[in-house]
Amino acid sequence: MNVGTSRAEDGLAERPATQRAVSLLPLLSLHGAEPPPPEAAFDALYAHSAGSLVHQVCLLTGHRRLAFESVEWAFHRAWERWPEVTADPDPAAWVRAQAYDHALAPWHRFRPGFRRAHPSAVDAVHQALLELPPQRRRAVLLCDGLGLGLFRAAAEMEATPSAARSRLLHARAHIGRRVPTAEGTADRHLSALVGHVSTATLPRADSVRRASEQRIRVLTTAAFAATAGLACLVTVVAAVASWR
Repeated sequence: MNVGTSRAEDGLAERPATQRAVSLLPLLSLHGAEPPPPEAAFDALYAHSAGSLVHQVCLLTGHRRLAFESVEWAFHRAWERWPEVTADPDPAAWVRAQAYDHALAPWHRFRPGFRRAHPSAVDAVHQALLELPPQRRRAVLLCDGLGLGLFRAAAEMEATPSAARSRLLHARAHIGRRVPTAEGTADRHLSALVGHVSTATLPRADSVRRASEQRIRVLTTAAFAATAGLACLVTVVAAVASWR
């Protein structure tokens, strides 16, 4: 079936604008005035997105601690690459992609204690979601939970539209088999789960910025130290070779 002609038929089209992810460009432009300082713009993005993003990643993985870690990591990356984030048409989506990538990274399974921490499900539909392979989970959460269209979800997952469509349809079929009562309504159910207000207590935006800046300083110092150590080693080896 042709993807481009079937979006309206199989529910892959974007939902109305009220249910889509909201662009932060109006928040960052201050109604057409001069752009705010980077710190103020970052704080606005953090206040707008961090709480809901923790909730989304918790739904995506079932691990609350990993959700907090992934969102904080994503905002660290955002502050380190702030010009790139502000140039993006949807800064919130940029941060979301970073958080999802970190949360679904396969190396988490090798972390001590992570395999013993069983994902916790909210209800039967969420349990069925957590049984899916990671990229199918991501596809159905983006399309049915957040209401993104197929092509936007594919771009965010760095996948082709046909691959994204296959993931989505397999995910919907699995949820329909596992929860027959939710067949045909799983998208509304996931949308309701995503829409729940998170009561998570998050770090302050300024502390996230400071931690990111400290990380950059540590990495820069380590890079200079490694370069200096290598230069000293080369000098010593050259001197010894010359003496011999």
